[in-house]
Amino acid sequence: MSTDPRLTLITRPGCHLCEDAKAALDRVVAVTGDRWIEKDVTEDIELERDYGDRLPVVLLDGKEHGYWRVEEDRLLRDLTTPQL
Repeated sequence: MSTDPRLTLITRPGCHLCEDAKAALDRVVAVTGDRWIEKDVTEDIELERDYGDRLPVVLLDGKEHGYWRVEEDRLLRDLTTPQL
């Protein structure tokens, strides 16, 4: 079983929605016990190309879960539902 965080937040410095998303992820992981990491699009040209106009973007297990706003209830559900 991997110990890598299941959640990744794609951000950009100075992004006010990104700050809101960080706070939302902190609330979610306080409930689930998961961890999250942040990746800055200004440090990765591929991330910039893929997500630059839709920040912040939440990835769950490497797949896009949402962008602009964190849907906390849906994310909590998806993190706590057993994977098949």
